[in-house]
Amino acid sequence: MLQRTFIHVPGLGAHTERSLWQQGCGTWQDFLSQGDSYSIGGADRSSMKNVISKSVEALAAGRHQFFNHCLGARESWRAWPEFRKRCVYLDIETDGGQGGESITCVGLFDGSAFRCLVKHEDLSLFPDIISHYSMIVTFFGSGFDLPVLQRCFSGFHFDQIHLDLCPILRRLGYRGGLKKIERQMGITRSPETDGLTGRDAVRLWRNHMRGGYGDLDTLIAYNREDVVNLERIAQITYDRLEQTTLREAGVPHLLERQESYL
Repeated sequence: MLQRTFIHVPGLGAHTERSLWQQGCGTWQDFLSQGDSYSIGGADRSSMKNVISKSVEALAAGRHQFFNHCLGARESWRAWPEFRKRCVYLDIETDGGQGGESITCVGLFDGSAFRCLVKHEDLSLFPDIISHYSMIVTFFGSGFDLPVLQRCFSGFHFDQIHLDLCPILRRLGYRGGLKKIERQMGITRSPETDGLTGRDAVRLWRNHMRGGYGDLDTLIAYNREDVVNLERIAQITYDRLEQTTLREAGVPHLLERQESYL
């Protein structure tokens, strides 16, 4: 979807993007090779060619910062397939507060391996570890996880593409928290963590700090399922948004060409 995206060009809106698709301009390469033959509304043709050329170069070089800036939060989902191999699914647990000192665990899943950074152990490694990724996927991370992490690590700044599934799922008609949406999508949890909530995560940490046996292991297992399940939700979300966007534009045939652009 990223390589057929034109909405990130300044002065070009969703209506003109749909018009380009309908005219047969399905990818960046289509525009660069035949740009003068397409109607682009009020957008500047020279500027558009420049932005599209830079988009091609940035994708080839893996410069995620370019797309973080030009796509914004609403359209970040379009970059997920291209940056999936350099993507991390992230979720934090806290002691009930929202200050940086409240973080107890940070769960990170890269699609194959899970790691949980724990307070008083290895939490300080977070800025270095996250710097190796180009994209971050969260559920309500814009409103909670990322701001709390920035308060925890003074002077730290996220430059990754951020796909926050919470507001994007609302566009697809999903409401409620992560666990509710998991159930709606048919995603189940293990008997060990099924039914646990954020309040339980706070309780488990407090029990752990009082010397409780096994509470930290349960907390980490709960956190692991949070981030591992985000990958499945991201796939479902991307597929449905892609289908909805192209079908509403009247160009469902572009879905058949998707594999050749990945």
